[in-house]
Amino acid sequence: MLKSIQKGLFGLTSAFILVFCGWAFVDLAGLNDAIGSGFAWSTDWFGTAWQLGLLLTFTIALVIAATPVAKTTLGDLPAPEFGWFQWSSMILCTLLAGGGVFWAAGEPIAHFVSPPPYFESTDSAHTLAVQALAQSYLHWGFLAWSILGSLTTIILMKLHYEKGYPLAPRTLLVPVFGEAILSNWMGVLADACCIIAVVAGTVGPIGFLGLQVGYGLEALFDIPNTVWTQSGVVLGLMALYTVSALTGVSKGIQILSRINIGLGLGLLVYMLFAGPTGFILSGLGEGLLVYGQNFISMSMYRGDTGWLGWWTVFFWGWFLGYGPMMAIFIARISRGRSIRAIILMISIVAPLVTNVWFTIIGGTGLGLELNEPGIVSTAFEGFNLPAALLAITQSLPMGFLVSCLFLVLTTIFVATTGDSMTYVISVSMSKTNETEPPAWLRVFWGVAMGLTAIILLSVGEQGVQSLQSFIVITAVPVSFVLLPSLWIVPLWIFKWSREN
Repeated sequence: MLKSIQKGLFGLTSAFILVFCGWAFVDLAGLNDAIGSGFAWSTDWFGTAWQLGLLLTFTIALVIAATPVAKTTLGDLPAPEFGWFQWSSMILCTLLAGGGVFWAAGEPIAHFVSPPPYFESTDSAHTLAVQALAQSYLHWGFLAWSILGSLTTIILMKLHYEKGYPLAPRTLLVPVFGEAILSNWMGVLADACCIIAVVAGTVGPIGFLGLQVGYGLEALFDIPNTVWTQSGVVLGLMALYTVSALTGVSKGIQILSRINIGLGLGLLVYMLFAGPTGFILSGLGEGLLVYGQNFISMSMYRGDTGWLGWWTVFFWGWFLGYGPMMAIFIARISRGRSIRAIILMISIVAPLVTNVWFTIIGGTGLGLELNEPGIVSTAFEGFNLPAALLAITQSLPMGFLVSCLFLVLTTIFVATTGDSMTYVISVSMSKTNETEPPAWLRVFWGVAMGLTAIILLSVGEQGVQSLQSFIVITAVPVSFVLLPSLWIVPLWIFKWSREN
């Protein structure tokens, strides 16, 4: 059974889970202190570089998309393997899981209550609300999405489908270190860092889902929000995404994403017309205008490093940690797509859809707050994300039903990340170049991430928060894996354009 996988890589990543959970059990306070120190060091030393790196990635990707050679089709297929709706649904659901519902409800109200330091102080509540949306757009917009595969997907698709190199993070380093990276310790270390980062980034939302749905079940159905309730939620989620990952990209992962998009669109349309429609529409236009006018200066803002560490740089570390594995997933589902289509989907379409999503959910909360101060902000006190969501949904007509549907939507959202990341971890760890890794390996990682979340829930909410913060630390080595794409892809594009 172990003959089909890279045993060293499997051992390193499995050992990480055991050590982290063991440390949390033995000395949670010590673990939190260590992660807190590492978190502060990472944001202090790499924050500016990450901000610049994401801005460059987005800019270079757009320039490449405008070149004639961007019409080149990748993946060694004459036509796309998946239709546009199937393809875009899988891409959107995989990232939005981490913030599609609770962050969309909570972040705008957080910036409304405590305005970002970038903006000048104002007494206008409407202006504060628009600025809150603009700040949320930055964190979940063009730069966040671009780092998830606008350049790295091109490298992986070129080297995997044309050269036969593995769909693994180490392949991103082949243009720099040559084929030796595929079989030496540096390649194993690169893969391990990327897998550990995405495990941390996925177990965190899985654990938070247990906390958030547990809160919702108590608020809506009077079911006690205990560790047993939270663990039951995680077990159900684990079963859902593991089965989905087992059935593969063309079945479970695709089907779950389509269901999620359908339910999400239905709820968004309802909120748009049942909520403060006028503010939602005006907030979208005004928020995008503020975002566009201040795009570069907001992206590179360094005025309050403490605030940045807990907001912008935290998000950049989170998305950087996901970068290589998301690129693997996008490379797997994008066969037959052109370079231009991949870049525009990831860097333009997906961010705009996400901004609309945040405007309707978070904008509903802001509109309600403007009409009745305290209706959402009071529930949100103490940074209570699930309370903010329920305050918004329960203020709408048929609030109980809408709240229940949002809990279902959130669960499926996290499942779409769980199944896709379970799949790509298994692909990266397999010895063969096949895109369907062993079933037992997919089951192992699906169950391992679910059980890790349950173990951390058992030691308290801080256990899950520690792992979520840990991804920012892992983003440091992962950012070096992503770095070569900034010059490798432009050089390739220049070479292809001369040849054509």
